[in-house]
Amino acid sequence: MTSVELFAGAGGLALGISQAGFTHEAVIELDHDACDTIRANKAIKLKYVKDWKLHERDVKTFDFGSVGEDIDLLAAGVPCQPWSLGGKHRGYEDERNLFPDTIRAVLALKPKAIVLENVKGLTRQSFANYFSYIQFMLEFPEVRRRQNEDWTDHRTRLEKYVTSRGKGYGGLRYNVVPKLVNAAHYGVPQKRERVFLVCFRSDLGIKWSFPEETHSEDALLASQWITGEYWEKHKVAIKYRPSKPAAIGRIMNGELFGRQPWMTVRDALKDLPDPRSKDARGIPNHVYQPGAKPYLGHTGSRLDEPAKTLKAGDHGVPGGENMIVFPDGSVRYFTVREGALIQTFPRGFLFGSSWSENMRQIGNAVPVRLAELLARSVAGTLVNAQRRD
Repeated sequence: MTSVELFAGAGGLALGISQAGFTHEAVIELDHDACDTIRANKAIKLKYVKDWKLHERDVKTFDFGSVGEDIDLLAAGVPCQPWSLGGKHRGYEDERNLFPDTIRAVLALKPKAIVLENVKGLTRQSFANYFSYIQFMLEFPEVRRRQNEDWTDHRTRLEKYVTSRGKGYGGLRYNVVPKLVNAAHYGVPQKRERVFLVCFRSDLGIKWSFPEETHSEDALLASQWITGEYWEKHKVAIKYRPSKPAAIGRIMNGELFGRQPWMTVRDALKDLPDPRSKDARGIPNHVYQPGAKPYLGHTGSRLDEPAKTLKAGDHGVPGGENMIVFPDGSVRYFTVREGALIQTFPRGFLFGSSWSENMRQIGNAVPVRLAELLARSVAGTLVNAQRRD
């Protein structure tokens, strides 16, 4: 199956999609440092990445006619700054709002399926009308915005087709499924909430829903404080364990519904030595970064929980998301290798810039494991649709 990736960044979404069996006909990214990261992994012939057709180009000017026809999947981690809680919240007025350019790619490629990802902030009440506008544009992409037409007026025109269930519209159409997803519920060692828009071309007659969650906090608490399996697995003596949380009371007699425990920071980093030790020498990107300090509102990620959401910043990230806090209260910054593992990049994936630039790329990425899970579901659905035909 073929795919095209927009706004690829360091390649988290693209890598997961490749691992799910798609072949990228184009991987498009404007940022030079992010492209250098991809080129570095192509140079070492990293599995899946080595065959990517990378274009260091602006999506706004990219010629999608050069890609070819019959693309199965268009994927994009559309730049999140306009909608991010940590940004200026300018939303649709922000020049970095690239959803309209994503629609241009949809019109040019007419893919069978679309996967878009963005920050939770896009679902805020203040952006509710624009969020629905994005979905309307995806559902009826050939109802183009007219010259000098305000987006709100365009939304009103689109809404008429939505309420009439497409009456009078005979063009390209998609069935759109939006969902706010917590990556921790799918085996990613990080509490990362992101909104996904998964679309299938309506002529395929596909009905799709998001894969069921596989992991839960309750299952983690049970493995730590009821069975003790978690501590035994990691060989953590009682005196080195954190205090039992109050939340444990709610699951003492509860059903866990067959879910696996949330993956924790300790789970993700279990095979890595301390970056300050001699054993860490020679491990790519596993270099100690000094200067971490906790303070009010900057508390870091606890070792025995999923990490906080890694963000595209370094020392000044609100909440200390790029910092690990141990049971004894000591803290240090995640190394680049640790951040990459928390984002479920494979161990051999290389980052070649400074710590701050690498952490920016990691913080901007889609967790590879989550991307693969979604892409496998999309691929299986498309295959089944083809068999029906």
